[in-house]
Amino acid sequence: MSSALQMMAFGLALLSTLFLLLATCSDCWMVNADDSLEVSHKCRGLWRECVTNMQDGVRTCDQYDSILADHPVKIVVTRTLLITADLLAGLALVTLLLGLDCIKFLKEEPGVKLKMCYGAGVILGAGSILGLVGSVWYAVDVYVERAMLVSHNIFLGVHYDFGWSCWLGMGGSAGCFVASILLTCCL
Repeated sequence: MSSALQMMAFGLALLSTLFLLLATCSDCWMVNADDSLEVSHKCRGLWRECVTNMQDGVRTCDQYDSILADHPVKIVVTRTLLITADLLAGLALVTLLLGLDCIKFLKEEPGVKLKMCYGAGVILGAGSILGLVGSVWYAVDVYVERAMLVSHNIFLGVHYDFGWSCWLGMGGSAGCFVASILLTCCL
């Protein structure tokens, strides 16, 4: 039972960590959500902004000037939280991998292996909270920005909604949190 639970938690943690990494690297945190006929599809990410022409499929991306340049707070905070979450989730995966019962590392020390699984769960939980806070922070900021424009009757021709990267970050963080609960409470 314990071995099956460990493997399930490892699989969930691996998939969720991949989702977090993909969300951090991808460029569609905000997507244009205009009701009129659009000839292009615009995505804004943490690292660049991309426009795809819907007629011929040509995609062009503008990199943000520099990592150290002046950026909006939502980008800086989300970058920081998600990179930290990625690092913690990666560390937790390595620790969990070494603590699995099916791995021969420290086979004669089952107590140490159990502590490694528990520690991996705690680290994974911390990473999941940081990833969730970063993703929700970004989503709330997008919503507030759009609500402010609507409340002041300002229409700039395009407004943005949450993109698939934002949802992927939230899903990856939630999966890491569930794997953390499995490792810390169920073992």
